[in-house]
Amino acid sequence: MTDTPTPAPPAKDHGRAGRDLRAAFASAIVLLGAVAASLFFWKTAFMVIVAVAVVVAVWELRKGFSAKGIDLPEQPLMVGGVVMVVVAYFYGAPALVTATAVSALATMLWLLRRGIDGYVQNATASVFTLVYVPFLGSFVALLLAEGGTGLGSDSGGAGLDDPGVQGIITFILVTIASDIGGYVAGVLFGKHPMAPVISPKKSWEGFAGSLVFTVAAGWALVTYLLDGDWWVGIALGIIAVVMATLGDLCESVIKRDLGIKDMSQVIPGHGGLMDRLDSLLATVAPIWLLLHYAVF
Repeated sequence: MTDTPTPAPPAKDHGRAGRDLRAAFASAIVLLGAVAASLFFWKTAFMVIVAVAVVVAVWELRKGFSAKGIDLPEQPLMVGGVVMVVVAYFYGAPALVTATAVSALATMLWLLRRGIDGYVQNATASVFTLVYVPFLGSFVALLLAEGGTGLGSDSGGAGLDDPGVQGIITFILVTIASDIGGYVAGVLFGKHPMAPVISPKKSWEGFAGSLVFTVAAGWALVTYLLDGDWWVGIALGIIAVVMATLGDLCESVIKRDLGIKDMSQVIPGHGGLMDRLDSLLATVAPIWLLLHYAVF
């Protein structure tokens, strides 16, 4: 007599939300708490969080790319990524460009050890990874360094009086506003898909909600936190919502091409780290550019 196999428990239906909201909120509170603690007590510690995020994101991309037979070399990408973040913070944009070029070359040379088969594929994916994660992520370091690095005789340190901390808070909050506005409007009113083949749940109504929330947040933060011109806040909001939406769509395309739903499950209620970083990575470079030349 054979035992009847126990059927697998059905997956939880989280409704139109598409995720476990309780777990998602808990994870968000923990992550934002860690960010806030570093920014308010010693902002250089925030660079540790950014470096860890780069390492985890590279690990997730390697895991995802392996579904298509692409084998990213973790060691040079992780080490190079961390170096890029560090030099961007302490030495600025020219050092970041140099570190990116050296990291790309070192990774290509590292891949020579594997031989000919798959070299072009793996090298191309590696350079893509360097630009997508640590290079874009290093603009967070450039933004934070606007108020000084907080070491030695350099000015800056932490707290709301530091321009770099103010910039990071603005960057994070406008991106969150885009996500919240899109999520609320999409759940309540979403009927017209924006890109049904790429991201079926993303709607034009959700985009409108993102636009309203983000422009309002950008105007308020630039005007009252950064003491900048109102039009800079409006421009910041428009740039942020467009780039955040494109960043989310790009990551959706990557996951669909790889045939995976989430990059990983390292963040309860959110999926992978890259599933949360997609909008942030897309918005940080233009936000730094705007604030660097129009506010700071």
